[in-house]
Amino acid sequence: MPELFAYTDGACSGNPGPGGWGVLLRAKNGDRVLKERELNGGEAETTNNRMELLAAISALETLERPSKITIVTDSAYVKNGVTGWIFGWKRNGWKTSNKKPVKNVDLWQRLDEAQERHDVTWEWVKGHAGHPENEKADELARAGMAPFKPKKAPA
Repeated sequence: MPELFAYTDGACSGNPGPGGWGVLLRAKNGDRVLKERELNGGEAETTNNRMELLAAISALETLERPSKITIVTDSAYVKNGVTGWIFGWKRNGWKTSNKKPVKNVDLWQRLDEAQERHDVTWEWVKGHAGHPENEKADELARAGMAPFKPKKAPA
């Protein structure tokens, strides 16, 4: 049975500002890559955290059937949120421990729903540290952001 991995990343130019997300989906058998798919997108006015969340959501929502998948992210916000904080938020009616509304609640709820059909393992890697798949996800995120970045006027 092949193993499925999603390497995800988000990028933002300004925070808020134009942003993009990227996903490298990879099916592997041991060290051998069986299949690969690249996904990306972006928005004109967003934040880095929203793009990190959208990358993970997109990876899960693109899977047509329930799957066992490892999502590799360089976002501690996403990893800590989905493996820890989200349980308290749900218990508290999507409020933080300070009784404040959870930021990006629309995306957290979408991520929670998207992962329900799958068997997901979450891994964190240090970003911009030479991890080839994370670098590829970053490249995809920047490409997703490109159409939303203002064009520089000729000098």
